[in-house]
Amino acid sequence: MPEPKVASFPAIRGALKFYQVASIITGVMLLLLVAEMVLKYTPIHLELFAGGSGGPLWFAPVVEGPEGLESTGDGFNLSLFILVAHGWFYVVYLFACFRMWSLMRWPFLRLVLLALGGVIPLLSFFMETIVARDVKSYLAAREATPGPTGSAAASSSLTEGIR
Repeated sequence: MPEPKVASFPAIRGALKFYQVASIITGVMLLLLVAEMVLKYTPIHLELFAGGSGGPLWFAPVVEGPEGLESTGDGFNLSLFILVAHGWFYVVYLFACFRMWSLMRWPFLRLVLLALGGVIPLLSFFMETIVARDVKSYLAAREATPGPTGSAAASSSLTEGIR
């Protein structure tokens, strides 16, 4: 498997920071989305609103209508905002995953695992920790021992985490 070029190490460091931020934001948004779905689709049937007749922050009931569940609240629907925001942050997260994956030249399976971090609750936090540890140790090993032997040893430890 080809290894990253030494000239791309600054780009890898930047991609890692971007990935870490995107991973944390996406993970938090996913947890908020799960909480919102539990509130809306379990027997509780509530949505979160900001402003409107209920005050600055309030829950409005969701009722069965002819077209499915319908909101009864007025004001800014924070539940809908969480849904849309997570969708957009997930797109940014996928870009960050792809950038990290392509710069590090990891196997395709690793990209799939990274992408799942935005749809499986809490996985993005674990993946962020693993990726940061792997990338930092890889870069440190490659910079400490330049040459084919040092890079081969560093790359084999990276691929152990996905097997």
